[in-house]
Amino acid sequence: MATSHDHHVTWTFLTHHARVLVEIARDPELRLRDIAARIGITERAVQNIVADLHQAGYLTRERIGRRNRYTLDLDQHFRYPTEARLPVRLLIAIFADRDLSHRQAD
Repeated sequence: MATSHDHHVTWTFLTHHARVLVEIARDPELRLRDIAARIGITERAVQNIVADLHQAGYLTRERIGRRNRYTLDLDQHFRYPTEARLPVRLLIAIFADRDLSHRQAD
């Protein structure tokens, strides 16, 4: 019987935009290069995604010295019509709960 680890992953449930948003929720002062390394895309792609999220109102940037600190607006709603009434807070809560349970298990 083949497992999910036996073949190359060709798709995922979360977009890169969602993954960037989750990483910023986990650490609002994370550098873009660190986000890129964590999710496996280029730093340039992360820059473009952060610009998209900023333009759409999902996050704001504050310059602190040479670094950025990001603030998320978790009351913004998903963009796809079937989920448009739901806030992105729900997505972040799923991963925050997962992170919390992993930390408590350590």
